[in-house]
Amino acid sequence: MRLGLSGQVVLLTGPTSGMGPDIALAFAEEGARLGLLTREPASVEGLAADIAALGSEAEVFACDITDEQSCAAAAAAARSALGPAYALINVAGGSGPIGKTGVETTRDEFHDILDLNTTGIFNMIRAVAPAMIAEGRGRIVSVGGTFGMRGRAGRLAYSASKWGLRGVTKSFALELGPHGITVNTVAPGMVDGPRFRDKVCANMVATQGITMDEAARRHAADYALGRVSTARDVANACVFLASEAARQITGVDLPVDGGWAAL
Repeated sequence: MRLGLSGQVVLLTGPTSGMGPDIALAFAEEGARLGLLTREPASVEGLAADIAALGSEAEVFACDITDEQSCAAAAAAARSALGPAYALINVAGGSGPIGKTGVETTRDEFHDILDLNTTGIFNMIRAVAPAMIAEGRGRIVSVGGTFGMRGRAGRLAYSASKWGLRGVTKSFALELGPHGITVNTVAPGMVDGPRFRDKVCANMVATQGITMDEAARRHAADYALGRVSTARDVANACVFLASEAARQITGVDLPVDGGWAAL
C-alpha cells in the first residue's frame, strides 16, 4: 500500500515500547523518513536499525514531552537534520492508576497522567505546528483511547486525560485547518501487548480470581468483532490519517476497538 508518504518527514513520539515500534515500522514501510523522539535515545537503536533495513531513514532525538522546552528543542533538531516535518504522530503516553476509584486516586496521580497524555501532546503540537503553518501543510495524529469516548470506572485519571486530548484535537483542527493541516485522534480499545497483559489483565486476575487467558477473553467478548486489537491495527489507522488519502478528514476520533465505543 502506497499512500503518498514516501520521502515525507514523520516525527513520532513514544517509539520505545507499546504500540510505538509497530507504528514507526508501518511508516517506514511506506517510505517515510522518521524522526524518533524519546526520553531514552539509546533504547531505540534496534528500532532505527530495523527501519534502515526496510530502506528508510531514522534519526533519534532526545525529548521529554512533559517539558515544553525539550519539545521545542527536539522539533528544532529534527527540522535541522531532516527538514520540515510533514506529520507528527503523538504516541507517547501512559495508563495512570488502574482499578482505583476517583476518590482513591491521588491528586498527584491525576495530574501526572494529565501532564503526560494531554499536556504532553499540547506541547508537541505547539512545537511542530509553526513550521507546518509556514509550509502550508501537515498531518497531526495523536493516539487517544476509547476511555476518552466512554467513561470507565476505575480509570478516572486516564479517562480524563483522553477526554482532554479530544478537546485539544478538535480545537487545533479548527485553528490549523486554514493552513492545510489536519489534526485527528486514533482511539484504540484494549491493545494486546505487555501493558494489557501485565497491568489490565493482571489486575483482573488479582481482583477476580480468574486466569490471564480468561481475563483477555472477557475483554474480547465486549467487542462486536470478538477480538482485542493489535498494535498493527492502530498503526494502520495512524498511517491512513497521515496520508494523502485522508486529506479531507480532520477533527475526528477514530475508534480502533473492534466495535465498542461507537456501538
